[in-house]
Amino acid sequence: MKTGSVRLVSLDALRGTIMLYMASHTFGLSKMAETGDPFWLRLSWWFDHVAWVGCSTWDLIQPAFMFMVGVALPYSWSRRIAEGEPAGRIVRHGVVRALILVLIAVFLASGSGGWTRWEFFNVLGQIGLGYPFLFLLLNRGQKIQFGALAVLLIGYWLLFALYPVAATSEDFARLGIGAEGLTGGVILDGFAAHWNKYTNVAAVFDGWFLNLFPRQVRFDFNSGGYTTLNFVPSLGTMLLGLMSGELLRSERSGREKLRWLLVAGGVLTVLGLLAGVTICPLVKRIWTPSWTLFSGGLVILLLAGYYWLIDLVGWRRWTFPLVVVGMNSIAIYMMSQLMRPWVGWRLRTHLGVGLFSGAHAPIINDCLVLLVFWLICWWMYRRRIFLRI
Repeated sequence: MKTGSVRLVSLDALRGTIMLYMASHTFGLSKMAETGDPFWLRLSWWFDHVAWVGCSTWDLIQPAFMFMVGVALPYSWSRRIAEGEPAGRIVRHGVVRALILVLIAVFLASGSGGWTRWEFFNVLGQIGLGYPFLFLLLNRGQKIQFGALAVLLIGYWLLFALYPVAATSEDFARLGIGAEGLTGGVILDGFAAHWNKYTNVAAVFDGWFLNLFPRQVRFDFNSGGYTTLNFVPSLGTMLLGLMSGELLRSERSGREKLRWLLVAGGVLTVLGLLAGVTICPLVKRIWTPSWTLFSGGLVILLLAGYYWLIDLVGWRRWTFPLVVVGMNSIAIYMMSQLMRPWVGWRLRTHLGVGLFSGAHAPIINDCLVLLVFWLICWWMYRRRIFLRI
């Protein structure tokens, strides 16, 4: 029996870690930073996105989530094949899953505005748009997969690099954006200007594409700079996960798998850094090719650490709180998106507003809300209820 046919506990634990980090809502530190206290300002950096160029740990949540989708695919495929499910049915399920993820993303984007916002920036929408193409690369061999990754990243780089630079102060003024709405008030110049916020080719594409859908308000740009076409290079992130998952399911020894993960993670991280200071800036919000390499490398190194500690060394007992969440990642994601205000309100009702009125109230509120989410996941885990699409 292949090693990969056994459930990969390290993957569940890593997924649980990432989802808890995401669902923490910064543990209230972003609110604490609003006081201007230098201590909270420094600490909150770990729980916020960088303005444009660069990387914080909070920026790694989405690439880690998307990477693990790729890692899980070979395991899901092999399990379904072992259960006798026809390959065609598995592929159809994958396509339906992708469509559902995109529709959930639209639902979350629409919020309470009273009309449907056909926008696809949400991580679930990005996964859904790329998922059918990921299926096409499953079990295709490393040569084809590496070739596909190269085509994705080089092609996407060329798309930006060849598009005329149109990132002057006049262009931003035309969009009604003042300096305070830019990347920290800074406009990238020189060759890097091809990747400026709001005026890059992917943002221009959205100004055309998203207005093809019924809208009550014209779409000009996403305030955070995110774009629909991010799914193209982020498919590369999922592809790195797919290749890692196939490696972990292979007949290689555990030490050999660990060695390959460490080498791949280190090389990709260095390549991403070099690309970030030479051919294109390191920008998560538009998922530049340098970001795909850099963030992919860091996540692979993170997976290698979990794999070594949990699956090779065998230290598993401590992972239970993480596995509980990792096996219900969609559930905790939806709770964090839809239930947070309601849970906070119920906690204040039952525990008393006094608990939430002190100097550290934001920390207490977010930690208790996260605890409620974890308890729900634990309840679901005990009853073998797993929300899957």
